[in-house]
Amino acid sequence: MRILAHLRNTLVMMLESPTLPPARDRRVRRSRAVLMAAAVTLVSERGTADVPVAEIADTADVSRRLVYQQFHDRETLLLEAALDLARRELLPRITEDWSSEGAVSAKALALAEHMASHRRFYRALYTSPCGFAMSKALNSLFLPVNRQAVCDTYGRQIDERTAEDIAAFLTGGWGDFIRAWVVEDPDPLDPHEFTSRLVHIASMVLPQGRPTSATFKGVDDGN
Repeated sequence: MRILAHLRNTLVMMLESPTLPPARDRRVRRSRAVLMAAAVTLVSERGTADVPVAEIADTADVSRRLVYQQFHDRETLLLEAALDLARRELLPRITEDWSSEGAVSAKALALAEHMASHRRFYRALYTSPCGFAMSKALNSLFLPVNRQAVCDTYGRQIDERTAEDIAAFLTGGWGDFIRAWVVEDPDPLDPHEFTSRLVHIASMVLPQGRPTSATFKGVDDGN
């Protein structure tokens, strides 16, 4: 009953989320949403990505054949579930205005809280055979907003290629920093302590006098 209630609540959030691509068929949209919710729930509860497709399908109350029709294989389903989770729960908290006082710390904390609250799911995927693919997918998700942050911070002082290089460098570096925290730090994760580390490092790596938003946005921005 707890799993079914969680799936119903998550499904409602997914169906109402503006980040989901338009569905040509409402049934397709619903089946994808409920399968991603089932994947997140089962992986989180078991702490492993090695969950059979049949169990995900049973939890979502759909056929195993439908899983392959919608996602082709389990790894694709897990990756899509991770990206959907980040789009729905994290991006809305970190893509707003960065110019206000305290914005960097607030968004760093939002990132840390999100990763800590879904640690079992993300750690399971990071340590699975699709870990590299997930890191790459999350970087692709976060890179465009990071690119915009770099441009907003440096303006016309740097050219487009340099801005792209900075965005890619920060996204990859901060992404690996977060991955190591999620995978290796002891339980329970402390979002506030990690936020302090993020903000401190951001202040160290940027040239003196520069806004810190560009550096931190390399960690957690999205497309």
